[in-house]
Amino acid sequence: MKVLFAVAAAAAAGVAAAELTRLPLNKDPLTMDRLRTQARTGVKVTDTGSIVINDYENAQYYGPISVGTPAQELNVIYDTGSANLWVPNIHHLLSPHKTYNHDKSSTYKPNGTIFDIEYGSGPVSGFFSQDTFNMGGYDVTDYTFAEVNNTKGLGPAYSIGKFDGICGMGWSAITVGGEPSPFTALAATGQLEKNVFAFYLGNDESPLPEKNSELILGGVDDAHYTGDFNFVPLTWEGYWQIALGGLTVNGDSMTETKIAIVDSGTSLLAGPTTEVAAIAKAVGAKKIPLLPEYTIDCNATAPDLVFNLGGKDYSLSLSDYVIEDAGECIFAMTGIDVPAPHGPLWILGDVFMRKYYTQFDMDNKQVGFATAK
Repeated sequence: MKVLFAVAAAAAAGVAAAELTRLPLNKDPLTMDRLRTQARTGVKVTDTGSIVINDYENAQYYGPISVGTPAQELNVIYDTGSANLWVPNIHHLLSPHKTYNHDKSSTYKPNGTIFDIEYGSGPVSGFFSQDTFNMGGYDVTDYTFAEVNNTKGLGPAYSIGKFDGICGMGWSAITVGGEPSPFTALAATGQLEKNVFAFYLGNDESPLPEKNSELILGGVDDAHYTGDFNFVPLTWEGYWQIALGGLTVNGDSMTETKIAIVDSGTSLLAGPTTEVAAIAKAVGAKKIPLLPEYTIDCNATAPDLVFNLGGKDYSLSLSDYVIEDAGECIFAMTGIDVPAPHGPLWILGDVFMRKYYTQFDMDNKQVGFATAK
């Protein structure tokens, strides 16, 4: 099916800066040690045929959310690649994680239905409950979310990670349990001027506040980008899924894949294993033994990666597609083989979203990209 695209001025999705709601995002850096200690397994297919694409082992960005009355604050990964809100309800000895206690909430309502999701690294389970959750100062009452009492499927990455739970920012079609996704539920309350959110993944080491990472609710911040947004329509309202027009290195086509999803819960770029291997070879990256990732010379003269989305080229230079740690450089791309009918596909994770300020427009069912400042 032919996919059309639209180009619009940034003002089409923006609102006055004073009306924007900002959620600060913190960064848990991806290091070589984290990569080497992660247990890897494949993509999971659920009983309903949905694809679970994230295991959060290399997740980097997390921010605040609260559940209950009075509010119990936790840190969550705001993840456009999933669509459930879950928070832990059991505190383990020496665990750094905050937990939710429904006995301390006056607005809690029991549900009791089993929640069970299979991530790439294993299962996470618990049960559904209802309560008020608050995202960026906006209350959503009687929301059905999951209390999780088994996080073993997330492996050691969760035990040392700085996030407590997950807030899926995808569409309701991919929720486990069939309830509205968190942002869909917030949009239905009518509290936002525009049902749009945008991620700015800045330089957290910068002393300048405007360079700090944040999630914007209700529009976009003009201070975070230059030029205009290019909008690409969704091809499916589950993930934030769009058509991929191409991927080239030195002008050579490197993909036959036609689908991309924009995923804030994935740190790296990810695509079919054979295509990733060919791209790694083309840029001079070398495989890390026993891991799906690659390293590359930090000072290499390497070509750009060029993604075509909505008829426009988006280039990533070497400095964009490496993650430097202790003098080593990780080639920020990994193989992931998603089966049909949802795949094969490419995942445009945080590496792409740092270079291109990204807005997710639920009203118009599109994703917009502009060059980040």
